[in-house]
Amino acid sequence: MRKLANSELERKTVEDFKQADKTPIIIILDDIRSLHNIGSVFRTADAFLIEKIYLCGITAVPPNKEIHKTALGATETVSWEYSKDVLEVIQNLKQENISVLAIEQVENSIFLQNFSPEENQKYALVFGNEVKGVSQEAVAICDGVIEIPQLGTKHSLNISVSAGIVVWDLFQKLRF
Repeated sequence: MRKLANSELERKTVEDFKQADKTPIIIILDDIRSLHNIGSVFRTADAFLIEKIYLCGITAVPPNKEIHKTALGATETVSWEYSKDVLEVIQNLKQENISVLAIEQVENSIFLQNFSPEENQKYALVFGNEVKGVSQEAVAICDGVIEIPQLGTKHSLNISVSAGIVVWDLFQKLRF
């Protein structure tokens, strides 16, 4: 086996990305403290042609050199918007018939492996603060909650890791 050079990967140009059919997923980042986490989520969103990212609360916005350090230009391809109030974003998306799902550990959550996305349905995924998670107020108005099963001693995963796991799972279920 030979490792491929970047020139052999046939990646999209920025313009090609903007014109491409997007995966029907929106990411909502609420009160994310780490600029590296924000950049990593942008990079994941670019990899899987995610439609849009909402940056809410204290979540920093591009341009920012610390976000850029991990995003590596994905802030130029992935559409994003800032809103101070995550609850308003959730309510607006629900009015557009987008199914909004928190990624959190709550009563009656559905484990990721058991979640089956509906055909022709667009989803918005809410990821919360590194310490506090998705707020109870946001969880309460979401259409449902997906939980990533964990078997170790820790109570949570890094938000950028969680985003990568959930986005990949939904992407492959929707596309393949």
